[in-house]
Amino acid sequence: MKSFIFDVLKNLNDKGENLSTLTFILPSKRAGVFLRQELSTVVNKTIFSPTIISIEEFVEELARLKSITNTELLFEFYNSYLALTPKKEQEPFESFSKWAQILLQDFNEIDRYLIPQDKIFDYLGAIKELDHWSLEDNKTDVVKNYLKFWDKLKLYYKHYTKALISKKTGYQGLIYREAVENINDYCLTNTQKHIFLGFNALNTAEETIIQTLLKSELAEVFWDIDEVFIENPIHDAGLFTRSHKRNWKYFEKNPFNWITGHYSESKNIEILGVPKNIGQAKTIGSILKIIETKNPKLKSTAVVLGDENLLIPVLNSIPKTIDKLNITMGFPLSSIPLASLFEQLFAIHKKASDKYYYKDIISLLSHQFIRPLFTNEETNNASILIEIIKKNNLVYLSLADLKTYNNGNSEILELLFSNWKNNANQSINNCFEIINKIKEHLVLKKEENLISLEYLYRFNKLFNELFRLNESYKHINDISALFSIYKELLSSETLDFQGEPLEGLQVMGMLESRVLDFETVIISSVNEGVLPSGKSNNSFIPFDVKIENVLPTYKEKDAVYTYHFYRLLQRAKNVYILYNTEADVLTGGEKSRFINQLELEGIHDFNHKIMTPQVPTFNVELKEIIKTEAIIDQLKEIAKQGFSPSSLTNYTRNPLDFYYQKLLGIKDLEDVEETVAANTMGTVVHDSLEALYLPFIGIELKVEDIKSMKPKIDSNITKFFQKAYADGDMTKGKNLIVFEIAKRYVLNFLNLEIEDLKAGNTIKIIALESRTEIPLNIPELGFEVKLKGTVDRVDEYNGITRIIDYKTGKVDSGQVAIVDWEDMNSDYKKFSKSFQILAYAYMMNAIKPLDFPIEAGIISFKNLSAGFLKFTKREQQRGGNKETLITQETLDFYFEELKKLIIEICNPDVNFIEKEV
Repeated sequence: MKSFIFDVLKNLNDKGENLSTLTFILPSKRAGVFLRQELSTVVNKTIFSPTIISIEEFVEELARLKSITNTELLFEFYNSYLALTPKKEQEPFESFSKWAQILLQDFNEIDRYLIPQDKIFDYLGAIKELDHWSLEDNKTDVVKNYLKFWDKLKLYYKHYTKALISKKTGYQGLIYREAVENINDYCLTNTQKHIFLGFNALNTAEETIIQTLLKSELAEVFWDIDEVFIENPIHDAGLFTRSHKRNWKYFEKNPFNWITGHYSESKNIEILGVPKNIGQAKTIGSILKIIETKNPKLKSTAVVLGDENLLIPVLNSIPKTIDKLNITMGFPLSSIPLASLFEQLFAIHKKASDKYYYKDIISLLSHQFIRPLFTNEETNNASILIEIIKKNNLVYLSLADLKTYNNGNSEILELLFSNWKNNANQSINNCFEIINKIKEHLVLKKEENLISLEYLYRFNKLFNELFRLNESYKHINDISALFSIYKELLSSETLDFQGEPLEGLQVMGMLESRVLDFETVIISSVNEGVLPSGKSNNSFIPFDVKIENVLPTYKEKDAVYTYHFYRLLQRAKNVYILYNTEADVLTGGEKSRFINQLELEGIHDFNHKIMTPQVPTFNVELKEIIKTEAIIDQLKEIAKQGFSPSSLTNYTRNPLDFYYQKLLGIKDLEDVEETVAANTMGTVVHDSLEALYLPFIGIELKVEDIKSMKPKIDSNITKFFQKAYADGDMTKGKNLIVFEIAKRYVLNFLNLEIEDLKAGNTIKIIALESRTEIPLNIPELGFEVKLKGTVDRVDEYNGITRIIDYKTGKVDSGQVAIVDWEDMNSDYKKFSKSFQILAYAYMMNAIKPLDFPIEAGIISFKNLSAGFLKFTKREQQRGGNKETLITQETLDFYFEELKKLIIEICNPDVNFIEKEV
């Protein structure tokens, strides 16, 4: 395949041009690398290399101004803003930067398109005067300030551009305008021929410069446009080139170089609809595998990313056999882990507080670059500190609190949580210190952390730039403004890849493909909102004013991408176009109009198919833990110490949970209870009731006894919350609501007792929170087995003994009823409550034989109106008898089921098998 660059060089060489004396001007620097490569194939003798520069470099040379970064332009603009704005009306830098960025873009457009400044700014001011919303003669301050802003635009512009020119710097548009001012002088003093190649959308300044050079016979232009696009008056790929051909006087008498016919040549085009972005990345990897079998070196093959966020997924999907690769776009600095560290630091310090939220603290202490700094010999103090925060429910902590709980490393804590003082310079210095501390730690590990050291170097450079800007301009006064500028700088910084620019696979963005040709092209994310990018109006200049002044709108921006898209197809022989089938308004909509246009043109045949991801099928096997001799020994030890009713019901729910918790000792992850958890509130209610009823054990209760408990509710709830919730704050927010609910639960329970007593019932407390442990006679096992548990309350109600279990959650009568004894160990949800309360009844009877019949049941604080929910044995048939009294026979039936369950748990031949959820 002969590229456009090769054709241009061949044409010039055939015409006898001395290539060494020419100046080649290209849309981008990258194209220059390929031009030098093609030069070696066209010229068969040794020559001096011609001058090869990008259009930006050429214009800077003409204007004798240097471009500076967007961030520095913003600082310069703020100088002009302060100079022209009364002190009492001045905005802080952070809020100024939000609208100033947009205004600078407008200044840039106005200058690039050589719009008379006075005219457009006066026009904008007049429009805003006409369409402001106030109909009153006496305008409000809001309206006055609004109109004053538009009147000042011209003053801002003139002061700002004058200041920049005096420093020999400028933004792109200003440089272009100055270049146009100087082009005639340049033509008078220069004799070198300029070759412009591969341009498409030119702004007015570029058009003026090129046409002046053409008129002075100091230039030649080579367009790269296909006849299909330029001859079709509505095809957007030829929108700009048709305009140049029609409007430039030079082409009235001179040939138009070139119109080609490559697009109509036979091509293999595949249009692939792929669900989601990761699906596209994986599909690109699959396509590359196929291409590699036919073209092992992947010569003249490019992956063009419509959405550059796909870079990392695509790199991870490229086959490992591809060893030569060139990536033209850099890896965003904002995507590396160190960026998140400084973002967290700025985020917590811009809040004016000396206390920090525990999640922010844990996030910082857990960060991969900070955690190692707390390692002391074999101990990691960061982990210890995190555990203390969780254990003590510390929601907000000061630096003093952190130092109290931390054993050593106070210097790092000081650096992270103190000394920032909402001061920008101090914050930058702290960031330098943190980078140095991390560097010192990494250097000890030498080559293991070369990439991390590179990260540190780049961030050190970034903070040096922040320091320089603030020293020069002194506009960053607080951490909030510093954070804003930090993010602005970070967004434009990248880590550049090293690769083979002329060999192997090329991975690039759409704009980087300018002037370049490839035989095989894979284009991703060809969706509306991505290619083309769609309507966006990040400008203060209204749409109709842009039209009137021939400024670019979204239509022209779409036409730019249309040209690049079709240009990639022009000389290519194999084209793979991928789009996301799952429309997403945030990351792109339906398939692009470019695909629909390809289908309607009818020039090429193509294969259009929807790809379905290859989802591996997994045979989900339930986990099984084989009972080894060691496990059996552990089970014997657990049996000797005693099974609790909750651990046994845990086994019925899922044997694997029993194995993890009882044998491996794995507990649920502890986290800070920012708001009181249900189990914590349950503990508090249990403990409070025990404390209130303790003085009345063995005594028949009277109404006065219960009433005497009420004044003690508040103090008891407070005391037990302090015990269970450690240093957690109960005085505000959701915790205060939970605190009040706990009080209400206890009060409602006492009122229920009072109603019972007033109704003539008798209640006598026998035991409270009785910790019980009994041996079990299971001869089949041949070793000691115990059952243990804590019974919340045992009382006599009208002479009948009741075993009571408190539940702060909701329980209804159906959960304490059983039909068939054999079902008890099979359905956790239905029978776990019955199993537990019968276990308590069995244990109490084993310790001291009870006077049968007895009752056992639950009092549910969320269903208190139902009263005491008694265990019930129902007959099989609907509407059959219901027996609520527990006899020795009931306990004997229960013991048989209990024995079966424990034998199964301890049986070496019955493994722990996971239950299906």
